[in-house]
Amino acid sequence: MLPYAAYLRVYEPLTAFPEQERAIWAAYADSRDRPRRATALEAEHGESIRRLLAKPPHPAPAQESPNAYLRRVEDRLYVCPWQSRLRSWLAFSEFRGSTPVKLMDSFVPQAIAEQTADDFDKFKRKGGSAALRTHIRTTTWNVPPAWFVPFDGNERWLVLGKAANGQDTTTTTGRNLIYVTSMAQARKRSARALQVIRKHVGEVATGLEVEDVARWLEEFHPHSLVELDYGGLVHLMDDEALQADQSVAELSAALTGLDTGQEELAFAMYQRVILRWKSMQHLESAN
Repeated sequence: MLPYAAYLRVYEPLTAFPEQERAIWAAYADSRDRPRRATALEAEHGESIRRLLAKPPHPAPAQESPNAYLRRVEDRLYVCPWQSRLRSWLAFSEFRGSTPVKLMDSFVPQAIAEQTADDFDKFKRKGGSAALRTHIRTTTWNVPPAWFVPFDGNERWLVLGKAANGQDTTTTTGRNLIYVTSMAQARKRSARALQVIRKHVGEVATGLEVEDVARWLEEFHPHSLVELDYGGLVHLMDDEALQADQSVAELSAALTGLDTGQEELAFAMYQRVILRWKSMQHLESAN
């Protein structure tokens, strides 16, 4: 897990899990020792760094993480498992597939890379395609436009300012920008966006990305919650930039403009979103 990353998460109701897992997560929620939301990203990042800096490095944990993000709405508990091992396997497979063999050896010794791949293959054979479903998607240095589609501007939750000790919260985990919505609304907005894009633009990359998110959302319980968390990206943005970031509302306005024939409005709103996040991506290669 990288520090400058954003996350798209699905929290399923406790009742959506098999009975044995349900009992485990219920006990976990009552535990005093579990990582709390304010320190969870830091804990995930620390665990990842320790594995990757080990000699030799460990691309994936030996066991699946017992941790999860939790949300409570009234008396209902929602669970988003970390799935650190599965997510590491998937990320490593993608990295290995896109990296030349000679260069790959400089990151991970060949024997360890092959063992990691073998472990993942055994897991896939045992669990099938259903076992590859992740509750968390991660992106570094930006937020893909398709991730804004499931949300409404009014669902924005922004934390700014300074910590109690006066320290600037750009260096703490208390500072954040989050959107949360119901699965029903997320699916409805995704379907509407797909319809508008296909009708007025056709089969384009953005439409395919929205379709990918929509299909992913269909894999979960219909009463789940969906969350967009800017995560570590807030460390790259000052208060003014975070307050000005209305990407969800702007993309929604772009879709509405496209559907109502206001092409100039649609273009302006879409460009505002794209340019904002392109400038963020440029920081990756900045000195």
